[in-house]
Amino acid sequence: MAAIRIEGLRKFYGPVHALDGLDLKVEPGTVFGFLGPNGAGKTTTIRILTGLAHATEGRAWVMGEEITAGGQDVARRIGYLPEEPAFYPWMTPSEFLDHVGRVFGLSTSERAVRVKELLELVGLSEVGKRRIGGFSRGMRQRLGLAQALVNRPEVLFLDEALSGLDPAGRKDILELIKQLSGQCTVFISTHILADIERVCDTIAIIARGQLVKQAPRDDLLAQYAIPAFEVEIESGFEAPLNDWVKALRKKNWVQFVSISGLKVRIIVHEIQVAKQELMPSAIKTGLVVTRYEMLRPSLEDVFLRLVGEGRRL
Repeated sequence: MAAIRIEGLRKFYGPVHALDGLDLKVEPGTVFGFLGPNGAGKTTTIRILTGLAHATEGRAWVMGEEITAGGQDVARRIGYLPEEPAFYPWMTPSEFLDHVGRVFGLSTSERAVRVKELLELVGLSEVGKRRIGGFSRGMRQRLGLAQALVNRPEVLFLDEALSGLDPAGRKDILELIKQLSGQCTVFISTHILADIERVCDTIAIIARGQLVKQAPRDDLLAQYAIPAFEVEIESGFEAPLNDWVKALRKKNWVQFVSISGLKVRIIVHEIQVAKQELMPSAIKTGLVVTRYEMLRPSLEDVFLRLVGEGRRL
């Protein structure tokens, strides 16, 4: 059973089509990255999946329960952190998390244990007795994540969860998300593409309310691989290096070769042929290779290319 399944989801706000036939499937236990430009429909999708908005057309299931049919029991099985979490400013983090625990029906002893471990988990133990009203945005994001985990959700929805965090804070939260992999399904939307690339198993990119591409992260990056390799040679082998470069330039699968000191960059026409022949040819020439790398695109490269395609949908 898929953790999340969406079929033909549409959401119209008058003439605006926030979602226009979205199809999606999320496997359980994965960290799923949901990407798209502003206005692509990311937040609308999450609001429908959490029961906070109604779809105009289409169907959606969370943990096997059809949320678009009015299923409310799923609320106890999910966690949700919106982009701008709201709190009672007069409460302390301990009081707020205890309140959330009451909503979920946790006993007094369960709440005490859960509040303590969650404050430690998100790095707020030292400010657990301070009023939330004086918190920075980053601290509020941490507390928002803690409240989303109170009930040990099977599916955790994070809408721009890393917003407002400094680099150290983002690193801590990303490590936490990694720990959650396999324990629950994490559905995360964000515009910080480097963070998504670090933690997500699978990535979906949407534009104008439609799915542009969904694939495992590594498959997505491999599909849009940059046809380039870099090879670095040990010092003292400059003469055979020049011979190797001359020989490479004659290969029909090589587009361009540049050399800078002991480093060679090779742009190729055929990646698979290059993988098979580059290293053997270097060794045959008598070179000692200290670094060999196939250059990979960043998720940002892939995103910009695919969103450009999505704009033509």
